[in-house]
Amino acid sequence: MKRRLFWIPAILLIGFLLGGITYYLLGKTVITSYTPFVPRVPKQIEETSRAFSEIVKAVSPAVVNISSTKVIKRQPSPFDDFFDFLYPFPDGRGRKWKEQSLGSGVVVSSDGYIVTNNHVIEQADEIKVILMDKKSFKAKVVGADPKTDIAIIKIDAKGLPVIPWGDSDKLQVGEFVLAIGNPFGLSHTVTMGIISAVGRADVGITDYENFIQTDAAINPGNSGGPLVNIKGELIGINTAIFSKTGGYQGIGFTVPSNMVRIVMDQLIKQGKVTRGWLGITIQELTPDIAQKFGLKQSEGALVSDVAKGSPAHRAGIIRGDIILEFNGKKIRDVATLRNMVAQSRVGSQVEIKVLRRDREIDVRATIMELPADLGDVVPSSVQGMDMSDNALSGITVMDLNAAIAKQLGIDRDEKGVVIVKVEHGSSAEDAGLRKGDVVQEIDRQRINSLNDFNKMASKIRPDDSALLFINRSGKKFYVALPPG
Repeated sequence: MKRRLFWIPAILLIGFLLGGITYYLLGKTVITSYTPFVPRVPKQIEETSRAFSEIVKAVSPAVVNISSTKVIKRQPSPFDDFFDFLYPFPDGRGRKWKEQSLGSGVVVSSDGYIVTNNHVIEQADEIKVILMDKKSFKAKVVGADPKTDIAIIKIDAKGLPVIPWGDSDKLQVGEFVLAIGNPFGLSHTVTMGIISAVGRADVGITDYENFIQTDAAINPGNSGGPLVNIKGELIGINTAIFSKTGGYQGIGFTVPSNMVRIVMDQLIKQGKVTRGWLGITIQELTPDIAQKFGLKQSEGALVSDVAKGSPAHRAGIIRGDIILEFNGKKIRDVATLRNMVAQSRVGSQVEIKVLRRDREIDVRATIMELPADLGDVVPSSVQGMDMSDNALSGITVMDLNAAIAKQLGIDRDEKGVVIVKVEHGSSAEDAGLRKGDVVQEIDRQRINSLNDFNKMASKIRPDDSALLFINRSGKKFYVALPPG
């Protein structure tokens, strides 16, 4: 009996010891299994991350917050005195009030010159600049250029940090870029992206466009801020976004640094921008027009008119020439040539390569200053005769005389026939022809009268296209009409 009583506590003690040992071992195993995993980050990624941080540290001090204020005045009303009597206490919406807008800028000289957008400071009565260290300055406008949306302002400060200039002509699609600014008033916000495209034109934002397109996030308040490359160099000024909501949608536009620098230098030295002028009207060389000129590619700019006495006229450039190169640089399209001419120094000589018929010709022209533009004149209504069934069947024309030329706003010595009707749904309407357009050539043959027009029209078969040279209120260009 005593032996049996002895084994009971012994068995319990052994079980307790085994349970304790098991608990200890299991607990140790569980703890070990939950040890945090530390990833092995490649050294190259760590260096890249530090590099971006270093770029931001170097560039951010040169980025400023710009706040502009303008006073809006309401037109007085004859009932103002009556309402002042009824409501003697102002409600904050009186006869004048202040509007504020926020933007960004970048310091480009240690003595206080700052580049921003024209629309950030336009018509401002007061401009305030806040630096990264929260110091505040009043700024004055040195000059502005609405045609590129660039403005230069200045603050009274010395020893400011600046961003070095980069060469925007060397940019490649796919390069990493950083955008820095004050979106929605959030000071010194940094976003990263790539260059999506270069040489964007005909966007409809400014008169002279050669935008860098980027997917780095740009929002209201970023305007005027810098776009920098991985070297921390200024390659552009952020200007606009494409958006249906007013916010970032992955498409932003930046004025390239080389264009900014040319505008800046002139605004600082002269207070205005002087642009070069060649004296030609140019248009895109579409595939249809290129085919009519016997070309396989549609690269270059087609000369549709040459001003009398202009640099181009003196150099021997004629209507129908296709400009292939300007100062040794290939011309891709109209915007490329327009920007090159505009940025050329007045008085400088330029080398131009043109394609005339089947041969290339080199000419030299001296750039003049761009004159003031003339306004358009709306064509007047006239009557005429109808045409047969071919590429020209959608238009009705009549002879041009001195009286009609005066009404259309063109030189009374001009020759041709006037379009008096464009059929709805015709190929002529699709090509953009209008009533009041003057046809001066068909398939590069001169049209002086209705008789000339009828002769050329009779040669065009129903399945033929036609190349027309048009004078529209003094603006001249080519139009390719598909078969009727």
